[in-house]
Amino acid sequence: MDKTLIAIDNHVFIKPEYLNHRYVSGNKLRKLKYNLLEAEKLNKKVVLTFGGAFSNHIAAVAYSGFEKGFKTIGVIRGEELSDVKVLNPTLAFAQSCGMQFKFVSRETYRNKTSHDYIESLKNEFGDVFLIPEGGTNQLAVKGCEEILPEVNQKFNYICCPVGTGGTISGLINSSTSHQKIIGFPALKGDFLNEEIAKFATKTNWELVSEYHFGGYAKVNDDLIQFINQFKKKHKVPLDPIYTGKMMYGIYDLIAKGYFKKDAKILAIHTGGLQGIEGINMRLKQQNKPLIV
Repeated sequence: MDKTLIAIDNHVFIKPEYLNHRYVSGNKLRKLKYNLLEAEKLNKKVVLTFGGAFSNHIAAVAYSGFEKGFKTIGVIRGEELSDVKVLNPTLAFAQSCGMQFKFVSRETYRNKTSHDYIESLKNEFGDVFLIPEGGTNQLAVKGCEEILPEVNQKFNYICCPVGTGGTISGLINSSTSHQKIIGFPALKGDFLNEEIAKFATKTNWELVSEYHFGGYAKVNDDLIQFINQFKKKHKVPLDPIYTGKMMYGIYDLIAKGYFKKDAKILAIHTGGLQGIEGINMRLKQQNKPLIV
């Protein structure tokens, strides 16, 4: 068994991907690895990508670009953000790394995969290397396949948060036939099944959609309390958008008898801790408990 794993109890273990890099942690480091190698190979100087105001992906691309000498451009959902005097911590960090922003309406943002819109961005910004929202493409999946080494084959269940589907696709592809991969979407809707099926080479997976807490970046007091208690007890920080919801879901499913008796469960901690500060700003404005 992987010596870097964190034992939560006799049945649940965490693979702490959040410790693999100070700024580009977790699955983002995996997703960007082969994308940025490809950008270098093609001699691209500018990387353009998409994300929301609290996007881990935006922060990761910004720092990776700074580190590797790329100019970075972030197409950000929410044109109202262009009038904000003080950027949230995620966007402020990305800007400090040199990322240029293009704030667009939610309606325009929905065109992020359309050929015509992408061509208009290339006309505006030049010869860019484009990475999709969340970083998910074939190169990202290749990187995420490296999360699950052979030493982790003793686990019966592999659990991970799901945003755009790249991480779980990589886990599915590198899993063995006796393992079941369970994804916990942070978003509402069943569209992720189709996205994952584009990249996954096996069928030993399932999405459990009851733990999104209302959708992306939505939280409630129960989730915040769970995250704070988990950190206090196990010394493992969880973020409220992805890993907190996954771990909450895992323990709720254990209580409901979802997992086979004495099964070994591996939870992939995909990082995302940079988002805590921004969520806490919002919680403070609402006079609600904070993540500590």
